[in-house]
Amino acid sequence: MPIMEKNLNIATINSHRSLWDRTKKILVILAHPDDPEFFCGASLAKWAGEGHDINYCLLTRGEKGTNGNFSYTEQIKDIRENEQKNAAAVIGTKQVFFMDNPDGFLVATLDLRKELVKVMRKQRPDIVVSCDPTNYFIHGTSINHPDHRAAGQATLDAIFPAVQNEDFYPDLLEEGYAPHHVEELWLSLPFHPNIRVDVTATWDRKINALLQHGSQVGDTQQFVAQMHERGEEGHYFEEFHRIVIRK
Repeated sequence: MPIMEKNLNIATINSHRSLWDRTKKILVILAHPDDPEFFCGASLAKWAGEGHDINYCLLTRGEKGTNGNFSYTEQIKDIRENEQKNAAAVIGTKQVFFMDNPDGFLVATLDLRKELVKVMRKQRPDIVVSCDPTNYFIHGTSINHPDHRAAGQATLDAIFPAVQNEDFYPDLLEEGYAPHHVEELWLSLPFHPNIRVDVTATWDRKINALLQHGSQVGDTQQFVAQMHERGEEGHYFEEFHRIVIRK
């Protein structure tokens, strides 16, 4: 069982412990290339190392993820896709799927909800990882990207009640996409975290995965130094809001 942290009042999973007693299929649904690695890459690497099956579904190709050192090019979608695939390989992810929603304009529409219902009924994950749609301000100091929140909102709306209910989207049922029950939802960038994972053992793998996103990280030495500053007395953690939907 998780250990309760008195100071944080959230459950902490020790780095050497496995949370589940059997292999899980984990589907990560987020907005942009590099979101999985930035938000929860060390946890994903830990789970991959434990033998769990991890796949990504990214809702955009990140074409607006530019900076002063890397301006817009016609090839940026391809660049960011390749960077993401390389990063996913470092994490231990099996497959990466991309949707082609416009970066910066993601909205939790009914059409997107249906697409995600189809994805989840096809992939049939035990665990879904997304982003907390209620978190407007990250640590109270910066504004959370609206695409992040939209990805989380669309994922929540798809999981309940539509993915598990055959009365939603009978056309998908006719196409062979049978209802499916997701066991757990893990929301990264949580407004109110209720669990955190000790990822000390896989923190360097998270950094190495993030370095694959060369168009995004800027000065690599400075970036690595900043990542190493995030520790707490020699340990590194990633936080989530975990919701157990079905045991």
